[in-house]
Amino acid sequence: MTHPADRRTGIRLLKKGRRGLWRAVFSRTGLILILLILNFLLLFTLFGSLRSFLPHYVSISALFSVVMALYMLNSRQDPSAKLTWIIVIMVLPAFGALFYLYTRSDLGHRLLRRRFAEVSEASRDSIAQDPETEARFREAAPDAAGLARYVNRTGRFPVYEHTGVQYFPLGDEMFPVLLQELEKAERFIFLEYFIVDEGRMWGSVLEILARKAAEGVTVRMIYDGTCEFLTLPRDYPQRLARLGIECRPFAPIMPFLSTHYNYRDHRKLLVIDGKVAFTGGVNLADEYINEYKRFGHWKDTAICLRGGAAQSFTLMFLQMWHLGGKTLPEAEFLQLPGEECGGENGFVMPYADCPLDEERVGEWVYMDLLNRARDYVYIMTPYLILDGELETALKFAAERGVDVRLILPGIPDKKLVFALAKTHYAALLKSGVKIYEYRPGFVHAKVFVCDDREAVVGTINLDYRSLYHHFECAAWMWDVSCIPAIKADFLETQSFCREVSADTLQKTSWTVKLAGAVMKVIAPLL
Repeated sequence: MTHPADRRTGIRLLKKGRRGLWRAVFSRTGLILILLILNFLLLFTLFGSLRSFLPHYVSISALFSVVMALYMLNSRQDPSAKLTWIIVIMVLPAFGALFYLYTRSDLGHRLLRRRFAEVSEASRDSIAQDPETEARFREAAPDAAGLARYVNRTGRFPVYEHTGVQYFPLGDEMFPVLLQELEKAERFIFLEYFIVDEGRMWGSVLEILARKAAEGVTVRMIYDGTCEFLTLPRDYPQRLARLGIECRPFAPIMPFLSTHYNYRDHRKLLVIDGKVAFTGGVNLADEYINEYKRFGHWKDTAICLRGGAAQSFTLMFLQMWHLGGKTLPEAEFLQLPGEECGGENGFVMPYADCPLDEERVGEWVYMDLLNRARDYVYIMTPYLILDGELETALKFAAERGVDVRLILPGIPDKKLVFALAKTHYAALLKSGVKIYEYRPGFVHAKVFVCDDREAVVGTINLDYRSLYHHFECAAWMWDVSCIPAIKADFLETQSFCREVSADTLQKTSWTVKLAGAVMKVIAPLL
């Protein structure tokens, strides 16, 4: 473990980013509120100095709203998103339409889409599916073969065997193992994280990264551009470069110039030499290892893969690394042989989800598990903002006799989002879904475990951000040795939860119910 001496490098290079007003103004909610205020100012002006034009404004607004509603009803959006936009444009006829056209115009994303298609095509055959592994997988798991075909078709991520998987029920338990594996690096270390913040965790990691870079190990890092407003200074890549670490923030926020703010890099992955990979909900900040308390006890999960499956995470990183560059993914990083773990049973399939294509890989993997489940599906998620399809899949699984259980936070990090989650409770409970809230604090885990044979651990929340707008990653597992540990962790976590029932739901305060009802109107925009 590391302490003050190890933290000095991190403290020297980090300083707190801009919070408070900046964060509010440049958030999605802030932008919506600004448009709402502008719209009301326009109406006030019309009432005051342009009263004679008010009837014309009302007529034009009504006609315009009808035209936009017809347009959106015939678009290819999710039905919940259509309803949200129709309501927004009814409330904000002029500015609502402008906001809709702005978000749908893909300003700043057309080049990114083109670049993503180029990188994906160039790396399409970088990792091939081993035919013998595929044959054994089809024989062992015929009902999951369709899922594997779909994932391989969308992202060229194969199924692996002989990969060891270590499950961590807490970030606290993952952290020392991560440091130990970093110390073993010989060729390269790739890191891609949504949040990086100063403190013991990042300071300890950074000390090792700087030392490994000095030894000749290639060290590259990607963090999401929101960090420049929340935790990191804008010149942080230059600071890391002085330590020999290559760094590229993904899509720094320019909210009024580009729609980049809508697509964030929400992944958390770390790859060492193409042989070891970490993923899960744990970011590089102290709350994720309970070094300090933000919302009570922080319940998070992660996995470490040792073997060939780690190479899929190498490919994910390289694809993201080269989105903003002119070169294509370097083959030398993908040709390193995976380290097989003899005797490890089961199959592992890492996969990525990208908002720049027409696929909703994260959501459809979850729905496939729900639709094929026979006995139970246990789920941990920090947020519950469901579209109609996913809510139906949860309800239908429960109604056909599957034991569907959800663990959500008992102490939320976002009170309005938590109020929105509660709007789904009544319908889910009526169908037989069991809902639990973690009393000691906040649940940030993203875990599905099903029928003692399947599990998913990764970065994908049950909300619109993760399912529609974020870059995400996860690992799907079949019959690997850690699945009983994942189930046991869920049941142990459940023992610290309060169960939600129809009676307890009735006791929800009217302010929470009102907030949830209002937030549901704009749920797809959150």
